[in-house]
Amino acid sequence: MGVNSNRVEDLPCHHDHHQTTTVRIPSDIDLEAMPPLEIHRVCLPPKQSTLQKLKHRLGEIFFPENPLHRFKNQTWFRKLLLGLQFLFPIFQWAPEYNAQLLKSDVISGLTIASLAIPQGISYAKLANLPPIVGLYSSFVPPLIYSLLGSSRHLAVGPVSIASLVMGSMLSEVVSSTEEPILYLKLAFTATCVAGIFQASLGFLRLGFIIDFLSKATLVGFMAGAAVIVSLQQLKGLLGIVHFTTKMQFIPVMASVFSHRQEWSWQTIVMGFSFLLFLFITRHISKRNPKLFWVAAAAPLTSVIVSTLIVFLLHSKNPKISVIGHLPKGVNPPSSNMLYFSGPYLALAIKTGIITGILSLTEGVAVGRTFASLKNYQVDGNKEMMAIGLMNICGSCSSCYVTTGSFSRSAVNYNAGAKTVVSNIIMAAAVLITLLFLMPLFYYTPNVILATIILTAVSGLIDYQAAYDLWKVDKLDCMACLCSFFGVLFISVPIGLAIAVGVSVFKILLHVTRPNTMALGNIPGTQIYQNLNRYGEASRIPSFLILAIEAPFYFANSTYLQERILRWVREEEERIKSNNEGILKCVILDMTAVTAIDTSGIDTLSELRKMLEKRLLQLVLANPVGSVMEKLQQSKTLGSFGLNGVYLTVGEAVADISSLWKARA
Repeated sequence: MGVNSNRVEDLPCHHDHHQTTTVRIPSDIDLEAMPPLEIHRVCLPPKQSTLQKLKHRLGEIFFPENPLHRFKNQTWFRKLLLGLQFLFPIFQWAPEYNAQLLKSDVISGLTIASLAIPQGISYAKLANLPPIVGLYSSFVPPLIYSLLGSSRHLAVGPVSIASLVMGSMLSEVVSSTEEPILYLKLAFTATCVAGIFQASLGFLRLGFIIDFLSKATLVGFMAGAAVIVSLQQLKGLLGIVHFTTKMQFIPVMASVFSHRQEWSWQTIVMGFSFLLFLFITRHISKRNPKLFWVAAAAPLTSVIVSTLIVFLLHSKNPKISVIGHLPKGVNPPSSNMLYFSGPYLALAIKTGIITGILSLTEGVAVGRTFASLKNYQVDGNKEMMAIGLMNICGSCSSCYVTTGSFSRSAVNYNAGAKTVVSNIIMAAAVLITLLFLMPLFYYTPNVILATIILTAVSGLIDYQAAYDLWKVDKLDCMACLCSFFGVLFISVPIGLAIAVGVSVFKILLHVTRPNTMALGNIPGTQIYQNLNRYGEASRIPSFLILAIEAPFYFANSTYLQERILRWVREEEERIKSNNEGILKCVILDMTAVTAIDTSGIDTLSELRKMLEKRLLQLVLANPVGSVMEKLQQSKTLGSFGLNGVYLTVGEAVADISSLWKARA
């Protein structure tokens, strides 16, 4: 029975729907009776110039959401307005802002301010910076974000992970106590570098770079960082004066027990009492989300009560260390302190990039989480630019790295925030604190800051996520454990690097060792599925049908060739042992082969020749447009002949079987 002599068509297919060939599957093929099967043409994609292809590809890579679609068919004035709204989201919601929204934002803003003030002071200490820098960082960055950010619920300020990483990386080289000015310069410079890096990723639309920090990596990294942060707080919780500056588990524990004589029972009693109070309030809020304000107000309440206790008893118990003097006033300019030349510049750049990636990942993830709960969209690239510009401005106004905090954002969301005005209200509350209330923090005990940090970072240890990783993907779980133990026993940046390395190795493993499978027919259908997965699927006599589930690249072409030849050998051995008919045809289901390069084309051509020498026909089923185009341009497509490329596996089996029947 004949077939169309021009089944590989170099014309748009939608003009030739009627040009098909009907083939009946011969009765000697071991399949249930099925209706006549149409053999369709396999079409090449529409012809495009190199420039058109490049434009399309770059658009798909950098502009997948097509941000300019809203400007189509608009007047110039409307385009200007849309442009302002795109660059400054405040122009989008400000015209519709009303008193009811303001009421909700004021309540939520004051609520997160009660959390941001003690956390800002605490996280600055975690980064080995003066406590006042934490408050500065809770004032300017939220104002910048309110102009540029697209998330309505993101509460901006210092966060524990970025603080820990900055503190650990800078302290390895420069002492914050021996060289405080140099340390401060490096912190501000690292913040500026982080901001430039973040804004550049957003502007150049390279946000996919942060995707190399997989969920598994982040779960392990944050858990390890949380343990390290918690161990560091033993200094304040036990009242130890001389404590190691190292961040690893063993040196920290050695320092704790080697300075037992410095332990202060007064500090321990106060610390564990307030720690218990903070955990109880947190548990209450978790059990009843309507009581979110209980956990939100607990840190500030702890600060106020502990400060009063120490103030009243300080003359009798001077052993409890306190914050001491904090200067009043708004953020002083710090652009003159940026360190852009000297022996420590590389340290500042490295610290800035790592803290920038981590804070960016956290900020974008938190923003998207709460956006999904309220059914609105957050533009990841715009968020990167907003967070980056926020940190650039912050570095010039005595702030260190800031981003969206999950704990404060959760409080902001539960408090009923409607817009980013809640950040402005929070910044106003911090401003009042900076101008008038700083002397009140003089007697605030350091142990309270330790308890606030301990409570905050305990939520970063996600046992359930780690267990789910183990159940679902063992390699992901290995990346998680590598990240966790790397941070815990080696160092924070090396632990992160190990985790990223494991994640990249996983990607390379999937690319270089893609999955292949043998397919069989589901009786009574034209569906072909994995023989191991579907017990009812049956083999087609004289056919070996294989599916490849990856692009055909230089990195995996040799492996795929070897694996396909192994499939052929094993199938021939199975046929021989079962005394079945001979193998005549190998069909490659190319549905999942999304791309092919010159190495893949050469390997495919070589594989066809090797199989021909063994009197086996190689057939391609359903190659995608880009693969078809490259096969034709390389003149490989012609070597497969008239019956070498089909639209589906079912059509290939039916047509080739009919040809065999006609020749018999």
